[in-house]
Amino acid sequence: MDRYPMEVSGGCQCGAVRYHATEMFDNSHICHCRMCQKAVGNIFAALVAAPREAITWTRGTPARFRSSEHVDRGFCAQCGTPLFYDGTTGNRVNFTIGSLDHPELFPPGANTGQEGQVPWFTTLLSIEDGGPTEAPDLKDWWSAIKASNNQHPDHDTDTWPPKQ
Repeated sequence: MDRYPMEVSGGCQCGAVRYHATEMFDNSHICHCRMCQKAVGNIFAALVAAPREAITWTRGTPARFRSSEHVDRGFCAQCGTPLFYDGTTGNRVNFTIGSLDHPELFPPGANTGQEGQVPWFTTLLSIEDGGPTEAPDLKDWWSAIKASNNQHPDHDTDTWPPKQ
């Protein structure tokens, strides 16, 4: 597995937990195993690793759940955002790609844990396009959400939440 020097940051939805890594591995992947499904509350976990020594927690401390003798699952205790898969004896921490500030930089290169893959996973690209979230006919709905948004932005901030 190759290492790449690059600066990445990420964190949870509420901003209570933030992280920074100065190096990444090239292992971006999707895991379909049942344990990953449960850990992220979805049909798969999209993960990419950073070397343990390249990681700094820049705000807060993630909560941990020991999902097996060998794995901790990290999450924000305040908002519940799944943040990582940590093989406790390994040299890396696999971050959830969705918790990165720039998830688009890590397209998955492999599917793992396919014994747990839901049968309809391969049909996802063929389902109907539901349209944009901010469609004109939904303006009242998405405007109300934007006006009351408590989600941390996709970048580091000096303080959070912002002072009102």
